[in-house]
Amino acid sequence: MNLYRSARAVAGASGDDAIDWRSAAEAAKAATDPGSIDLEPGEAEAYASDVRDARAGVRSVSGLEFDVPETVEIQNRHHWIDANVATFERVMSTLENHANTSTFPGIARTINTGTMTVMLSFLGRNVLGQYDPLLLADTPDDEHALYFVRPNILNAAEALEVDADRFRRWIAFHEVTHAAEFGAAPWLSDHLEQRMEEGIATLSQGSFDREAFRDLDAAMTVVEGYAELLMDHAFDDEYEDLRRKLDERRQGRGPLQQLFRRLLGLGLKRRQYERGKNFFEYVVSTRDLETAALVWEGPEYLPSHDELDSPELWLRRVER
Repeated sequence: MNLYRSARAVAGASGDDAIDWRSAAEAAKAATDPGSIDLEPGEAEAYASDVRDARAGVRSVSGLEFDVPETVEIQNRHHWIDANVATFERVMSTLENHANTSTFPGIARTINTGTMTVMLSFLGRNVLGQYDPLLLADTPDDEHALYFVRPNILNAAEALEVDADRFRRWIAFHEVTHAAEFGAAPWLSDHLEQRMEEGIATLSQGSFDREAFRDLDAAMTVVEGYAELLMDHAFDDEYEDLRRKLDERRQGRGPLQQLFRRLLGLGLKRRQYERGKNFFEYVVSTRDLETAALVWEGPEYLPSHDELDSPELWLRRVER
């Protein structure tokens, strides 16, 4: 970790865009210890076995037809930053394209690059695993990917005082549930992209498309909630202690980390988990898992913002 090199990369931000992405990536890596990916004997196969078992377990309980991405990577933190810079750039490009030109573009670029550096560095130290559907990719043929950030998984398992192998397996099941969702609903990526682009475009023009962001939040709540539901049914080991300890760790972070989590919307993600899980638990308890999977039939089957809090309204609508 070299904070001087990180600051120098941010100060040297250049180009014509609002963010110098190459400098942001360089600075984020300079500020972040990469961690080790010196795998123990059999560890690579253990990751692969976890993914295969998760695929079989999720297929069995959900009845969904899907496969896992061909790209499954065991990464260090620098690898994760490199893999996600392009995604951040694609998502932010809509905002950049509509942004007003600053009176002092060089200063604005440096500030923006520094902000993105802090974000990438913080996430790089905290993300455990990631299913990347490559939203807003240049071509629809780009491969989806599955990442595991090994040093973060090992650090979290140690901090939580849980078995590292069981914790790694739990993370694998969680990410494979997301692969199941996007695999079962080929339309989902386009739906999320459209709502994201609509919301960002109006935001960058000084207005706020409330419905676009409500729809995006509702869709992501379904994605996170359904993943939690499938994990509870598919995971082949004890998990309540893992979930409880991870939640306690999030809540027990220091004020600076809590601030970062709020700024990055990670508190919102936790709310999406809980709200979505409550929705699906009601559907399964009153119907079954097959009924819950109706959400992937098409965008019109997604619950609205109001239906998420009143799942009986959603059931009444889709079962007509």
